[in-house]
Amino acid sequence: MTRLVLLGGGHAHLFVLEAFARDRPDAEILLITPDALTPYSGMLPGVIAGHYRHRQTCIDLRPLAAKAGCALRLDAAVALDAAHRQLQLASGEIVGYDLLSIDTGSTPAIPDIPGAAQHGHPVKPVATLLESWRTAAPPESVAVIGAGAAGVEIALALRHRAPGARCTLIDRSAQILDRQPERLQRLALNELARQRIDLLTGAQIARLDPHAVLLADGLRVASDFAVWTTGAAPANWLRDSGLALDGRGFIATDPTLQSLSHPEVFAAGDVATMADAPRPKSGVYAVRAGPPLAANLLRAVRGEALQRWQPQARALMIMACGRRNAIASRGGLCVQGDWVWRWKDRIDRAFVRRFDPRADQD
Repeated sequence: MTRLVLLGGGHAHLFVLEAFARDRPDAEILLITPDALTPYSGMLPGVIAGHYRHRQTCIDLRPLAAKAGCALRLDAAVALDAAHRQLQLASGEIVGYDLLSIDTGSTPAIPDIPGAAQHGHPVKPVATLLESWRTAAPPESVAVIGAGAAGVEIALALRHRAPGARCTLIDRSAQILDRQPERLQRLALNELARQRIDLLTGAQIARLDPHAVLLADGLRVASDFAVWTTGAAPANWLRDSGLALDGRGFIATDPTLQSLSHPEVFAAGDVATMADAPRPKSGVYAVRAGPPLAANLLRAVRGEALQRWQPQARALMIMACGRRNAIASRGGLCVQGDWVWRWKDRIDRAFVRRFDPRADQD
């Protein structure tokens, strides 16, 4: 019997488990993930702002796996030997596979500068960030490093959670939301100003201290709690896996979501890059990859021809503004309002309920 290993409990694998519950494949299926509760990234800023409890934004993988006939192992990969089709887990166990699907997401890219790891808090995993916030002394100042969409949202969320603290958003680029539509940038700048969040662009960070971010030009930015939102980085263990990787170290795939070098390996979400159609590392694209990944895994188990998938060129972005207000953007069209936040709230809650009806009850 074919052994299919699902590595990671990311958004795309939610659709795989859902599909397997409807159409049980003739395979031995194992899901390996560090935690039975997988967070939905779209609600992360709302958790930080205090609009949601953490459990409300998480999907319990245990009932999903059971319905799919899938064994669940709470563990994490530390090495992959693609040539021999073997995973090494943090527990020391070696797991073999016939087919492997990887949806482990990414981690914030933390620069190699003094104090970065000791005094900065990666935005993911959010449970760790929230625990660090809970155990820290109430901050008089916070800094968010990285002014992409995630950084803007997190800065606004922290402002809402700690309205009395000074908040600074820092980025090395000349402008926030680099490569995003100009109108979106303007609306975000207006919102940052409205909420009195200081903005430093074109800034090179030299060091993080316990209570300050030191810039290369000598400027000292007060920060009792610094958060890294500096883009996505791949897992270190991919480097020696033998899989074909893109220039940044993510798994390179073709339109069937198979590895370019090892066709028995599939990958989707932030951990992967489709070689001929790269897209931003965003939960939107991970969600969209779910149904085609599920369909192709079923076909692979059955020995059927796989189908190619072309991800959409543009996606709807809805940025939460800390308060119950949000900005929606698609292409050059941007709108803002309280109603946009309510719309986002309905979309996000419906997504979580689709896979875990108990999320709002626990």
